Amino acid sequence: MVKRAFEITDHTADVGIIAYGANIKQLFSNAALALFSLITEPENIEEKIKRHVEIISEDRDSLLVEWLNELIYLFDAEHILFKRFNIENLRGNQLRAICYGENLDPLRHKINMGVKAATYHMLEINRDSDGYEVQIIFDV
Repeated sequence: MVKRAFEITDHTADVGIIAYGANIKQLFSNAALALFSLITEPENIEEKIKRHVEIISEDRDSLLVEWLNELIYLFDAEHILFKRFNIENLRGNQLRAICYGENLDPLRHKINMGVKAATYHMLEINRDSDGYEVQIIFDV
């Protein structure tokens, strides 16, 4: 049984997270939640917007990095904060998800840090009897 969704780790000039999931879909969802926990407080985000996201990549590690970088792009380009991620399909190197959130409201959302990108540095998705775990380092 997975005890927590994620934790935040320090890494020199960057910041890292360790995400957990009972299954691979939950791992990807919790990694996305951890990303937005770095940016702001997800409890202050309302589910006013629903965004469909589809990613195809070379392999599962690349899929995770590209998934997180797509969410960073949506925040940077469209100023959308997300708090819930329904991973509808995740097979091999393909992901389809619905993300729920709202537009950034500077009066209600405090930005904790700017996240530039998810990286491949030290990236490794691990699986054991408790489920999945991954460490992700972000450029900030």
